[in-house]
Amino acid sequence: MTTILWIIFGIIVILILWVITAFNSLIVLKNRTKEALSDIDVQTKRRYDLIPNLVETVKGYATHEKELFERVTQARATAMGATGLADKAVAENALSGTLKSLFAVSENYPELKASTNFLALQNELTDTEDKIQASRRFYNANVRDLNIKIESFPGNIIASIFSFKTMELFQTTSEAEKQPVAVKF
Repeated sequence: MTTILWIIFGIIVILILWVITAFNSLIVLKNRTKEALSDIDVQTKRRYDLIPNLVETVKGYATHEKELFERVTQARATAMGATGLADKAVAENALSGTLKSLFAVSENYPELKASTNFLALQNELTDTEDKIQASRRFYNANVRDLNIKIESFPGNIIASIFSFKTMELFQTTSEAEKQPVAVKF
């Protein structure tokens, strides 16, 4: 009789340890995903901080491009105020589009392209864009891992018991945004 009780006790202990391990792994993945989303926010903030300097630098050379400057400024404000992952993705992609226009305008001003301040800002913005893309990939990888754990057996049992929800991937929203950008300097 005691042997049966020990076996039952052992099974219960193993089951409890499995639940704890599965729960903790879901927590780790959830926190990594939140951290990755925060990394995207940090890099986009850096881009937001660079844009006014870039606009001011270009303004000094291209004073008749007022409409473009207003579009860049509006896109920046919209991106900064976006809430929710889908809205952020749309706003960030719109901001990228207006920045492409700004860089395209710079081609008409050889003295602007030769300006060290403009070149430094261009390099900073390019570096920031690369970091944003890396942050998005890191976020998406963590979301993928979390979603797999939540949706696959037996993790889905623990996920449903503790109300873990799948998360959204950070994606571009249109076919035009998925095309490579050709910017010439």
